[in-house]
Amino acid sequence: MKRRPLIDEKDIIRYQRDGVVALHGLFSQHWIDCLRAGVETNLAEPGEFAREHGEGRGKFFDDYCNWKRIPEFHEFVHGSYAAEIAAAAMGSPIAQFFHEHVLVKEPGTVKRTPWHQDAPYFCVDGVQTLSFWIPLDPVPQHVCPEFIAGSHNWGKLFYPRSFFDDTDYNYDGDNFVTIPDIDASRDNYNIHSWALEPGDAILFHFRTVHGAPANPGGGRRRGFALRWLGDDARFVLRPGSTSPPYPGIDQVTGERMREDWFPIIWCVSPGV
Repeated sequence: MKRRPLIDEKDIIRYQRDGVVALHGLFSQHWIDCLRAGVETNLAEPGEFAREHGEGRGKFFDDYCNWKRIPEFHEFVHGSYAAEIAAAAMGSPIAQFFHEHVLVKEPGTVKRTPWHQDAPYFCVDGVQTLSFWIPLDPVPQHVCPEFIAGSHNWGKLFYPRSFFDDTDYNYDGDNFVTIPDIDASRDNYNIHSWALEPGDAILFHFRTVHGAPANPGGGRRRGFALRWLGDDARFVLRPGSTSPPYPGIDQVTGERMREDWFPIIWCVSPGV
């Protein structure tokens, strides 16, 4: 019997058109419990890239590249359907894993995540790129990350911004521009957000402009992100430090991302 697709064709079309789509009830309670356990380990044992942002009220924690040392993250990357779903949404015969990213806003956190694209932070770019953002707690719409539909097709790269003080990275060259003041003219943009439950996921392109509100009250907002690369993704040498930095990567612009660092987790079967 042919298995039901993990992502509907209409959602694939929406992702490719808008650069973002929300999928509900995607992951089982097993996987939510697995990721919650991993995030608590990450909070108790931060990695070398862990940071806290904001003005001292609440706690906005983020960390990445811990999937090899935290067993639950490793299990999710290799054992869930995330890679296959990513490949289908990207229209790629493969899903190559780039990294994971944990973002936790505890109740009382007044710091919002600035509007940005992910691509300029990364040493990779391509049409076939995709991030998951998976909530591990109920997320009311007013604290959900926000995405500008269609912004992945603007043909612009915006300076990456510091999550700590919202300033542009010192990226000279390569035609980077400062992101516009989106909050000053929100009605000019097609901004999407959703009320989410654990097990849902937002899929979005590396070039989709997005940000996230503060979490001034209510419950925790634990988010687990996964970054995926498709068949056309290639290494890019940025004009400054990338995030993650990947020291010693030893690649040049235009090369496929090295598979010993970034494994191919899913590949379409021959003849399919």
